[in-house]
Amino acid sequence: MTKFSQSSFRRILVTRILLLFVPVLLVGEIAALNKARSSLLRTARQNLTESATNQGDKIVDAVAALKTNLLIASQTRVIQSGSATKVQSFLTDLAEHLPTHVDCIQLTNILKGNMIASSCGEKPIGELISTSPSEDFDIKVILPPKAGTTGKRETENQLKLLLSAPVYNRYGNLAYALILQTTLHQQTANQPGSLMGALVVIAEDGTILVHPLAERVGTNIKDYPDAKRLQSLVKNAIIGRSDSTNLYFTEGKELVAGYTAIANPTTTQNSQKWLILAVTSVENALFGLEEIKLILIVLTVGLIGASLLASFYLAPYLATPVEELRDYALNLHSHHAAQPIPHNFKIRELNQLAQAIDQMVERLKAWAEELEIAWKEAKSANQIKSQFLATTSHELRNPLNIIINCVRLVREGLCDDRDEEMEFLKRADETAIHLLGIINDLLDISKIEAGKLSVVTKPIELRQLLLEVINLQSVTIQQKGLQLKCDLGDEPLPVKVDAAKLKQVLINIIGNATKFTDEGMITISAELFPSYSKSHVIVSIKDTGIGIDPTQQHKLFRPFVMVDGTSTRKFEGTGLGLAISRNLIELMGGKITLESLGLNQGTTVEIKLPLIDISLLPNLEKKEDLGNRKQSVSILP
Repeated sequence: MTKFSQSSFRRILVTRILLLFVPVLLVGEIAALNKARSSLLRTARQNLTESATNQGDKIVDAVAALKTNLLIASQTRVIQSGSATKVQSFLTDLAEHLPTHVDCIQLTNILKGNMIASSCGEKPIGELISTSPSEDFDIKVILPPKAGTTGKRETENQLKLLLSAPVYNRYGNLAYALILQTTLHQQTANQPGSLMGALVVIAEDGTILVHPLAERVGTNIKDYPDAKRLQSLVKNAIIGRSDSTNLYFTEGKELVAGYTAIANPTTTQNSQKWLILAVTSVENALFGLEEIKLILIVLTVGLIGASLLASFYLAPYLATPVEELRDYALNLHSHHAAQPIPHNFKIRELNQLAQAIDQMVERLKAWAEELEIAWKEAKSANQIKSQFLATTSHELRNPLNIIINCVRLVREGLCDDRDEEMEFLKRADETAIHLLGIINDLLDISKIEAGKLSVVTKPIELRQLLLEVINLQSVTIQQKGLQLKCDLGDEPLPVKVDAAKLKQVLINIIGNATKFTDEGMITISAELFPSYSKSHVIVSIKDTGIGIDPTQQHKLFRPFVMVDGTSTRKFEGTGLGLAISRNLIELMGGKITLESLGLNQGTTVEIKLPLIDISLLPNLEKKEDLGNRKQSVSILP
């Protein structure tokens, strides 16, 4: 038993440990708070720098898109004709369909100085462009009226641009000006804790173009106390540096800002830049720090209290039970099961520990049995692999023998005529292609096992790819006397995949459906499933063939495994197609599933792929999609 003197010593020892433990906890709390504060600020700076970069890219892309659309519109026959009625209708449609918000579009006659058509009324929005042939396009920033002058100052709509493109008549003479006014940014209040930041845009000469304080728009940074820091930021941004810093827009309020630079979209000189800043307050950047502080305080108090309880109530009872459990654990290797694990301690947690140790011993025994089972499964898998190698050797040897025999017959002149020679050569060619397919499957499965199989994805229109595969497979399906039904819907199916690899998968799946179906129909469909989070499309290949036993279906996607059924023994193949298909689809972010109700009840294979924005498709594929919007085909033998 534990003596009283020993128990008192432990209590004193634990108490002294507590005297050191409490200061350590307090120091740790302060260090954790400082670490959390620096981490929050670092995260805010990174997010603000990324936000500044993203908003700068949006401005550049928006101006480029507007410029392109305006130039294209200026070269249309409707605009060049100068017909007020036609131009008015054209400008109204153009304003509605442009991707960026447009305040107004007008067409003016340069020679007469009058307005021909406008999408926003009769008030002119800009001056006529220069008649100089070199000035084919003009972009200007519309600044708000200065303080003390007349004019309405908008607090939300900022960074207004005026774009002007020349329009030449059918004789090649400059006749009109197509003018567009747009607002690229609107200042809105961010949610607390948001690290998007308020947008600030400063020209290279110091003019403030966008600012959360509307009264500063149109002014120059040199007029404010923080001018030196802002001028330094402009210089850093001009040399291509993107970083973060601290600012003071108003006295006593510290701000955090991320900045970058973009080329000035109003000029063709790449050397001129705009400084883009994403700004937020330090308080907003440290949003949540008070909650972290409260959690640390509660955690510290809880730990001190728990330590006190453990010191005063548990220390006298710990040594003996722990030693008994230690002795039991050390003697487990002797395999003497006669001695049970110690229990019935005065401390409940130690009884639970004893029970946990007992359960752990039982789990170790169970794991030993599982290891033995796994070893047997590994041995079985090795046997399956050996069987696969034997089958593959057979699949390789037969095509090689056919090729050798056909070539020898032709080479030795044993054919009756030229037609028979061509027939043997055709058979050798088809067999060589089949052999190449088997070798490609073996190479793909070896890459999968080595983790080196990769795909190169790009945006494509899935319906076009499906039609190509269906055209390739329809001949084989008709030769077998099967019906082919296709229902590809009428919605565009933009996906980001490796077109060659996806075509390989589809050919394999449709080929399997054809091979294992002797009569009936093969149905190929594509169905769109829109979703708020992430939309997807499901391509379904359904046949009326021999089907698969439900108890064997889980094996089909394993490499080196073929379903052992009497109904499939008459069919050739290595059994690698589905394993390769599953890995390729998963590498492209999709999922493939197989379902069959049983033997002679057909099989359905579904391929699920995520959809992307249709705007990511190349223009050529978009045009092709318009011509193939509805695809519902039924092919009879």
